[in-house]
Amino acid sequence: MVDLSILLLTKNGRRDLERLLPAVYGQRSIPSFEVIAVDSGSTDETVELLRKYPVRLKQIPAHTFHHARTRNLAATLANGRTLILLSQDAIPASDLWLHKLMSNFDDPRVGAVYGRQLPKHGSMSERQETLDTVYGAHKFVKDPAHRNGLGYRFYHFSDANAAIRRSVWQATRFPEELKVFEDLGIAKRILDNGWKIVYEPEAPVFHSHNHSTIGLFKRYFDIGYTLKSLKIWDAPGTRESLSRDAWRMLGRKIKRAHRCDKTRAAGDGIQQDIAKSVGLFLGLNQGCLPLILKRHLSAFRVFG
Repeated sequence: MVDLSILLLTKNGRRDLERLLPAVYGQRSIPSFEVIAVDSGSTDETVELLRKYPVRLKQIPAHTFHHARTRNLAATLANGRTLILLSQDAIPASDLWLHKLMSNFDDPRVGAVYGRQLPKHGSMSERQETLDTVYGAHKFVKDPAHRNGLGYRFYHFSDANAAIRRSVWQATRFPEELKVFEDLGIAKRILDNGWKIVYEPEAPVFHSHNHSTIGLFKRYFDIGYTLKSLKIWDAPGTRESLSRDAWRMLGRKIKRAHRCDKTRAAGDGIQQDIAKSVGLFLGLNQGCLPLILKRHLSAFRVFG
């Protein structure tokens, strides 16, 4: 049995994989590992590129892809004691990325670790500020025995750059009833079952997506729905901490709006923050909305 299994879900990701695969195979100070890719119908040269490396490739029809179910499928193919989850466009920022991620498993109570996400070159200010807020420079441990005042960050987790003990995944699995934000779902299962989750800022990847204002509104609508359905919104400190960080980011943008050279960008940022807040509010209260409207507001077709 190998020590680590790196799991990639791919589709039309050749350009990013041309940077990711050399970065993965160039990692230092790590035990034996395998790379498993589950490709869901790529039509570019993704499959051909994967075959140039010692990657175990599983191909599935595009229509069968499901964020939770496909990750569970990839995990069932793995031989490693630890599962490394990496998005096809999350590029390791150093050759010690994997070593730093794995260094936290000396504690047998640690069930999962996730690393920092840095904005890619050319990222919009909204993404830069959000990533700086959610993924800071300081390491912390989420321990179910005490929440440490983490608020909404207690259950936050991202499988774009993460590691999970195989035994912990077997006991929890990604919740297939969720169409999206499956990483939030498995994090809640891990913590609620008594394992710790570590945030490791010294295991960074470059990973970010620019979103339109409408796109952010719809994304946060789905986030609100998920927080409510998983009963995270009512967990201690979630509301207060999320509101505090939202107001803090909005305040910074308002201050920048008074600077002549930053007025337009700050104005766009303020609109985006308002769109996120309204989307979140409606998602939290989606039970009051008609189904046809909810389908229109959802970014990920959560309501069919």
